[in-house]
Amino acid sequence: MNISIITLGCKVNQAESAAIEGAFRNLGFSIVGLSESPDYCIINTCTVTAKSDYQSRQLIRKAAKAGAKVIVTGCYAQLKPDELRGIEGVHSIVSNTNKDNIINLLANNTSLNTSYFSNRSRPLVKVQDGCNHACSYCLIPKARGRSQSVDINEVIDEVLCHEASGFHEVVLTGIHLGEYGHDMEPRITLSTLIRALLTKTNIRRIRLSSIEVIEINEEIIELLQDNRLCKHLHVPLQSGSDTVLKNMKRPYTARTYSRMIECIANQINGISLGTDVIVGFPGESNAEFMHTRGLLESLPFTYMHIFPFSARPGTSAAQMPDQISSPVKKERCNELNALNIRIKSAYLTSQIGKTLDIIIEETHGDCTSVGKSGNYLKVQASSSEYPPKSLVAVRIAGVAGDLLKGHPIAST
Repeated sequence: MNISIITLGCKVNQAESAAIEGAFRNLGFSIVGLSESPDYCIINTCTVTAKSDYQSRQLIRKAAKAGAKVIVTGCYAQLKPDELRGIEGVHSIVSNTNKDNIINLLANNTSLNTSYFSNRSRPLVKVQDGCNHACSYCLIPKARGRSQSVDINEVIDEVLCHEASGFHEVVLTGIHLGEYGHDMEPRITLSTLIRALLTKTNIRRIRLSSIEVIEINEEIIELLQDNRLCKHLHVPLQSGSDTVLKNMKRPYTARTYSRMIECIANQINGISLGTDVIVGFPGESNAEFMHTRGLLESLPFTYMHIFPFSARPGTSAAQMPDQISSPVKKERCNELNALNIRIKSAYLTSQIGKTLDIIIEETHGDCTSVGKSGNYLKVQASSSEYPPKSLVAVRIAGVAGDLLKGHPIAST
């Protein structure tokens, strides 16, 4: 049987789709694209914005048009199953909590199928799910439930499996990564997990995905100085205005956020720091937007992800007065995007002359390869002799757009 798997949204969704794909592969199913006439198409949806919902519906229709029976799962399917039932071609809808059992819908298999599969050069390792917070704009806690951590020994086993398969980097991911272990008895922390991975595995690189500023402490900063932890953190800001942050129900102020980012930059030389920003939150005045812009300019970020506010039905933010018009949100997004281009360009230029270790992700016919550096930069190497997953030292010679270019020195 031919199966197509399409994923929208966050790294947790991507990690879950990889596990689903691995389970099907282990039982002899063929994983194909939509153009290859799949018998079934599994669509792992996202609902973080209205655009995500729209993309999910479009993909369902596209898969049905390709002749596939469509199985829909993910956060949009969790929250809006009735909307999906009305779309022609939907075969079944599977909740987030039952996502691991999709294999049982199509195969006579009732055993737990742990595959630790990855179709990426840098496997995503899901260590946590759910969120105990209630940001006023976010539906994810409703879609994912309360925080649940993966057993530490299971995480170690997965990383060891990827290591044995020749991978050199794993990305630890979760809906709220910094809450790892808080639901366990006895309670442990993300630092506990990182130390265990450093002690019990030999994986060359461990990367943390998005982490909240209030969950970064001296212990995390100390661990980041270990050569095996990628010098990269993604720390959502969302707004530089204390008033907006309060209305968002974010648990920090602009000042406490700034102090921690400056502390990290001062203690970890050359670290790449990224952030998320929501533009046009209800009631955001021009002055409050300028607070955000000013804060972004003052802190040592290397890139930003900028999103216009999307009112999600069922959130308190959707009901707030003073909703910002689309033209104003677009103008503010454009302004921050221009800033993002400048700061990213400056950081890229600062890498010229340095040697970066990159994980090869793809090879091209023009005798080049492209990979990701430890500090989260896309690097083109002037050689195609290294296969995906290879860890290669590259001397950086120049910049082309948002791409670094360099020459390989050695590989491991």
